[in-house]
Amino acid sequence: MISPTSDLGSKLALDTKGLGDLKQSARAGSPEALKTAATQFEAMFINMMMKSMRDATPQDGVLDNQQTKMFTSMLDQQMSQNLAKRGVGLADVLIRQLGAQAVNAQALAIGGDQNVPTSTAMPAPQGAGTLMTTPGALPKPSTSSMPALNGSGRPQAPHVASFQQKLGADAEAASKVTGIPAKFMLGQAALESGWGKREIKNADGSASHNLFGIKAGPGWKGKVATAATTEYVGGVPQTRVEKFRAYDSYADGFKDYARLISTNPRYEKVLASAGDASSFAHGLQKAGYATDPLYAAKLSRIITHSLA
Repeated sequence: MISPTSDLGSKLALDTKGLGDLKQSARAGSPEALKTAATQFEAMFINMMMKSMRDATPQDGVLDNQQTKMFTSMLDQQMSQNLAKRGVGLADVLIRQLGAQAVNAQALAIGGDQNVPTSTAMPAPQGAGTLMTTPGALPKPSTSSMPALNGSGRPQAPHVASFQQKLGADAEAASKVTGIPAKFMLGQAALESGWGKREIKNADGSASHNLFGIKAGPGWKGKVATAATTEYVGGVPQTRVEKFRAYDSYADGFKDYARLISTNPRYEKVLASAGDASSFAHGLQKAGYATDPLYAAKLSRIITHSLA
């Protein structure tokens, strides 16, 4: 069956039924609707140019009246439609621009730079975890030139792909210790740090390499970074200044996170539910990793929709 938007260019520019079909297809988000809408915009642009030329031409002849002006205007609209159907290049530019924005906007909306609070992860004793299997581990880097797809089957946003590529190896190493899929830990690091854009900084402005918002408790003997964080008390957000652990590298940060999750008894159920993104996220929230009441929902969405 032919799409109702595919032959709109051959109809009258004022065909309300055709425009109604275009609106209906646009709501469905079809590529054909995007192409036709861009063509309609191109037609409108051409019509504006023709109208400007008409206005610059004297129209006070013997045969000129309101009726002739009306039909001339209708003729110009239809000519604009026909010219736009052949294309002058503007519609192609719009399609490329709007298509790219739609992909990036959806990726950001699902798992991008959100205004999420830093967690209240409690420090854990030092120690090594147990080697476990790693279901759902990150795929090996592909040699294909095709862009990576996120969990929704759409091309990944550039900042998401860069974050995953940069930290993938460190997440894999932590996965071998905890048994938690690397993708799950990357999602948590992304949520806590806003995809690295809101990483906790040292006093001199350098990176603390703490992507998980792990606080520096009394037993922490390493470096410390002080930063403001949002905590939820009774469901109400409050801004506080807290001390957080600082590391020499992101690899050290992932290693410490692995020790925290694998050796602290409060996270036993989190490890037991590491095979499912939703169970993992809700397990962290129930264990008190963060005070944000929407923490589990945000984390699940990032893991399942943003990461490859």
